[in-house]
Amino acid sequence: MDTPAGSTNDRYHAPPASADRAEQIALDLLHQFAYCPRRMHLMHLDGLMAHNAYTEEGLWAHRRVDAVADPLPDSGGEDPPSVIRSVSLGSERLGLTAKLDLCELSSGEPQPPGDGNGLFPPEPSPTAPTAVPVETKRGNVPDNPERSWEPERVQLMAQGLLLREHGWACNHGVLYFARSRTRVIVPFNDDLESLTLHLLRKVKLAIHDRQLPPPLIDSPKCNGCSLNAICLPDETHALQAVPPDPAAPQVRRLYPARDEAQPLYVQEQGAYVGKKGEGIYARSRGGATVAEVRLIDLSQLVLCGNVGISPAALHLLAEAGVTVTHLSQGHWFYGLTGNFTLKNAYDRAAQFRAADDPVRCLAFAKAVVSAKCQNQRTLLRRNAEPEQTAALLGLQHAVNAVDRATDLGQLLGIEGGGAAHYFGAFTSMLRPKDGPTPAFDLNGRNRRPPKDPINAMLSFAYAILAKECTVACASVGLDPFWGFYHQPRHGRPALALDLMEEFRALIADSAVINAINTGMVVPGMFVAGAGACQMEPEGRKALIRAIELRLDQLATHPMFDYRCSWRAMIRLQAQLLARWLRGDIPAYVGIVTR
Repeated sequence: MDTPAGSTNDRYHAPPASADRAEQIALDLLHQFAYCPRRMHLMHLDGLMAHNAYTEEGLWAHRRVDAVADPLPDSGGEDPPSVIRSVSLGSERLGLTAKLDLCELSSGEPQPPGDGNGLFPPEPSPTAPTAVPVETKRGNVPDNPERSWEPERVQLMAQGLLLREHGWACNHGVLYFARSRTRVIVPFNDDLESLTLHLLRKVKLAIHDRQLPPPLIDSPKCNGCSLNAICLPDETHALQAVPPDPAAPQVRRLYPARDEAQPLYVQEQGAYVGKKGEGIYARSRGGATVAEVRLIDLSQLVLCGNVGISPAALHLLAEAGVTVTHLSQGHWFYGLTGNFTLKNAYDRAAQFRAADDPVRCLAFAKAVVSAKCQNQRTLLRRNAEPEQTAALLGLQHAVNAVDRATDLGQLLGIEGGGAAHYFGAFTSMLRPKDGPTPAFDLNGRNRRPPKDPINAMLSFAYAILAKECTVACASVGLDPFWGFYHQPRHGRPALALDLMEEFRALIADSAVINAINTGMVVPGMFVAGAGACQMEPEGRKALIRAIELRLDQLATHPMFDYRCSWRAMIRLQAQLLARWLRGDIPAYVGIVTR
């Protein structure tokens, strides 16, 4: 895990000394870079952050030192306090700022300032006032000769350099491991100082690099990293190998198979959502509480139609990064409310460049249309009775024709031809619980407005799926409204519609079929008139339940061969799309079920 102080990387050569002094960086950048350059880039340059049990434990371990902020006294003063907490320091010489957990001080003779000719002040005298930085860590003492990890030692050494800059003698630091309640002394020797300065120069160059650093290879560091679901180290390496390497390590699923937090849909017109402690509640128009959800259990809030929400609830959700989705009463997408913590301008710049490149737009569109047609064919092959030979053959012809398309217009025609075969045989997959009924006959796809119950259900399911894909695109820092296959148009989340193409049959169509075949939705849940068909509230609630069950269902990922939920696969594809746009992987590959 330790890296020699003299190790180099061609992408991160040391800038000149003048560049060192030009800007100040936060110590956490150095600490994260020492742990993993890719993690530092994702956290501090792209603004992506996620928490897990380890980060929550770390926050708990730091609760005392974060409770107060003490200034660092003058090194020449008399009787300094023995302990100060949460100390903010900065140095123009080092180009570094930091907030120290804790410092233990002792008095001594004043330390003379530096002469300004070198990067650092002279070595402190033995009788100078001394300071010992103490850094709190959440876990147990590591079982290695140093009883610490290199990034932690670098972090402490940088704090020691800052304290020396302010006139304090500092020849060692302390790591306090909260779980084992143990203090480990870290000597500040020449090797550790050289390594720290070397990494400091490298990180100052890395913060100007738009290219994502490569992920670690089969590293144990990835197991507990809170960003593993964003970084996707094993998945990235697997997709970078063209052709695939059969001797490569197995792809690890480093993120949870499914999210414990779930969306909350509020559909009753005139309802109101407010804040209650560390959660929210929903009240009906008559004032009765219909739902109470803790913030930790909430992945997103979906407001359908005339539903109010209090400013306090919006502030709570924005601070926690929980997206609020606004839909019409008929579930047309209006927009999102969320925070703006994402800083990854590089991802969006890459997205806009790709959207202006017809070659890349066509390559991406081919991937999603091919995946969509293949998934439609698979769903039809598995569920149709009797077998729909003509439709299956037509869909296979569509898949074969995708590679021959030379522009988006041709691709739209191929997709439309495949859809005609698919929806022409859609009814063969329906076996209502109470027996066949004309209410669930489908005579082709129609919308705006849908004219029959099946089309009403499909339009509703696609609206919910588009909402999921919009949230997924926004969560990784992409602009959901700027697409590659669906052209940008005011009010239309074009990129989300691109992303959802490969999931239409896998999630939305599958949920509709299951809702009908299990009796969750029955003909009496629809109302028809004036050439249109609408779902009653009871039917919408039942179909939402069917869609959420499908999104939460575990499936084997076709590329990485591990189990995860369909909702996790949507988020994963959004991440991989962002990686393709940045050049981290050579091609975007659509999800194709087996």
